[in-house]
Amino acid sequence: MAYIDCADWHSGGGYPPELPSDNAGTHIGMYLAWIILRDLCSKELIQQSADTYNWVRSREVTGRDLLFTKLDGKFSDELLSPEGSAFTRSYYQTNGYANDYDRVLGADLPTLYHVKDTWENFQKLAPVLDDRLAAWRAIGDAPANLFS
Repeated sequence: MAYIDCADWHSGGGYPPELPSDNAGTHIGMYLAWIILRDLCSKELIQQSADTYNWVRSREVTGRDLLFTKLDGKFSDELLSPEGSAFTRSYYQTNGYANDYDRVLGADLPTLYHVKDTWENFQKLAPVLDDRLAAWRAIGDAPANLFS
């Protein structure tokens, strides 16, 4: 299985020692929540996450909660629908998502790992992701570097 992103990749090296290790997965969890709320996830994600999938949809828990409790901190292509996978290759895997996440949520923080895992932060980020998806869909077979 090929992973798109893993929280443990972020929690080593220059990770801020004052932060809990779960903060290394906040950015992944917000993207997963958006994927779930936009119906861009696979049946595998729904099956693997069981009730937690519905709790994310009803905003009882965050995408980061799902990432750690059901997915061992790992985000893989198998969790995405075909469209979700194609968009993620064009956007997430070319650092378009990281750039938007930084611009929208991290501008005044010491690091991106300091972003709080809240639905309020998600609400700031989601419209940007929605716009990126709409632009990607409008182009059709978008180039892999559309957002980089």
